[in-house]
Amino acid sequence: MAQRKIYLDNSASTRVDNEVVNAMLPFFTEEFGNASSTHQFGQQAKQAIETARGQVAALLNASPTEITFLSGGTESDNLAIKGIAEAHGEKALGKSHIITSQIEHPAVLASCAHLEQQGFKVTYLPVYREGFVRIEDVRAALTDETILITVMHANNELGTIQPLSEIGALVKERREAGQRHLHFHTDAVQSVAKIPVDVKELGVDLLTLTAHKFHGPKGIGALFVRKGVRLTSQMHGGHHERDRRAGTESVPLIVGIGKACELARIHLAERMQHAAELRDYLEAELFKRITDISRNGDPARRIPNVANLNFEFVEGEGLQISLDLKGVAVSTGSACSSGSHEPSHVLMAIGLPRDNGYGSLRFSFGKDNTREDVNYVLETLPAVVEKLRKLSPRLKQKSASG
Repeated sequence: MAQRKIYLDNSASTRVDNEVVNAMLPFFTEEFGNASSTHQFGQQAKQAIETARGQVAALLNASPTEITFLSGGTESDNLAIKGIAEAHGEKALGKSHIITSQIEHPAVLASCAHLEQQGFKVTYLPVYREGFVRIEDVRAALTDETILITVMHANNELGTIQPLSEIGALVKERREAGQRHLHFHTDAVQSVAKIPVDVKELGVDLLTLTAHKFHGPKGIGALFVRKGVRLTSQMHGGHHERDRRAGTESVPLIVGIGKACELARIHLAERMQHAAELRDYLEAELFKRITDISRNGDPARRIPNVANLNFEFVEGEGLQISLDLKGVAVSTGSACSSGSHEPSHVLMAIGLPRDNGYGSLRFSFGKDNTREDVNYVLETLPAVVEKLRKLSPRLKQKSASG
């Protein structure tokens, strides 16, 4: 009998929806034109891009002209952060300041670190045990030289939802007081299509998303840029994407992100409910069946599809490998940090003891998961934890001392 395969790592990537694949296929074959060409083939491709632009905008409550297509979340973050810094900063005078958080995605943290090397000042806000930036810390960090606040919407490991509307209101307040060069960006890669995301309600100037987190193809993302915001392109060449991103557009992938956004908008409520029910069922049953288990991050203010759990006296990598051998795919943290032998920077930022940081797993659900998937995990995981704990030197030390 074939082993079951259970995929619970949907925050890392998702299966491309069949409707998305079917929408993309013609643009690999008969509708293959270059969108910059003026003949019929090119204009068909151009129209497909503009349709997709409208589909992405509709999901965010934005205007189609505010959507720029890029290769994914990493490029989108780079364009947003470096583009604002170069367009509005005075790095040579050391007078430009950026605010971010300690738990951002590596694309944001690396971009900020790069700008620090160029002479920009960067403040990294704490997030405390619950995993949130506090608005009073944002207010305290703001100076007249601040040109950008970049805080993610939902954390990729914990799922915690940051107080973007409050930050957006603060930015508006500072602008009205005369600080017109202040901008607000969010990496919303983990929140788009998981919860409602309205750029007007959030008060953001720039927002990052990528298709493969919600059943679209890899290699395509988008950046929302509020009308009137000026930023410097990081890709030079042609005049594509309103001079924001040079290079021939990947029409099939753009069609794919558009269709994925359309489906997400139509099915958002049911997908949210489905994921939350599976997550809550998993957590409740695991807390009954396994001792010395705890939840990382706030249990209430988080996206509905993520559970990050700590298993005392066990290494998360051992758990992850053991589950993989039994056909269950989960994560010990961000996929972009896989291969690192250090505990997650996110778990360290919320004050988790270093040993506990090694013992955490992230379960992330998608529309294709079922209650039967969760039941299989519930049948499998307790025995795996028990087996690994018998080998744990920390547990033996605790027993000997206690």
